[in-house]
Amino acid sequence: MIRRLPLIAALAIAAAGAGFAYAHTEGLALPDPVAAPATAAGGDEVAVFAGGCFWGIEAIFEHTKGVKSATSGYAGGDAKTAHYDDVSDGDTGHAESVRVVFDPRQVSYGTLLKVFFSVGLDPTEKDRQGPDSGTQYRSVLFTTSPQQQREASAYIAQLDKAKVFDAPIVTEVQPLKAFYPAESYHQDYAALHPNNMYIVINDAPKVAHLKNLYPALYRDWAPSTASP
Repeated sequence: MIRRLPLIAALAIAAAGAGFAYAHTEGLALPDPVAAPATAAGGDEVAVFAGGCFWGIEAIFEHTKGVKSATSGYAGGDAKTAHYDDVSDGDTGHAESVRVVFDPRQVSYGTLLKVFFSVGLDPTEKDRQGPDSGTQYRSVLFTTSPQQQREASAYIAQLDKAKVFDAPIVTEVQPLKAFYPAESYHQDYAALHPNNMYIVINDAPKVAHLKNLYPALYRDWAPSTASP
């Protein structure tokens, strides 16, 4: 059973009767990173993003051109606790995360950072996103190379210096130790359950904001027809 599902009734009532809105619901067009990305040597790259429920982050990157795959999973803890029931307790060290495989000749890591901070989350919220609370929903950039580590840290500093957000960014930057794919029923969840009220309220707007803010980066996508 997905522990998020008991929230759906409350979310639906709030959305209908109290104007419930995700904290970052409008999306925000952000500047490109100041630092020029390294020249791509060819071959796919991997980056891991965590920021609240992995369903929405996965959906965003599945709709981003140049991304070859996006997989929901867990990062930050041990293999023995990389299971949804354990992670949901909030004491495993894991964050719900998404492993993104991308072609750097089509989309840079810096651009993926811009997408993540624009429509993926409110980076000023610590250990929560929207209706989800706990350390498993913290925002983290799990980097897979020293170059990613530098770019991620530099972009956060750039956004903070420009005071793009109303409060300091609390998103962490950590080297990735391991990524563990989530259970199969979590994969492509937003695409396969578009009428789920959690998806309607929290995640579908993120994809819509991607399309509106960065139409050149947006692509249509579906699990059965997706292509690089």
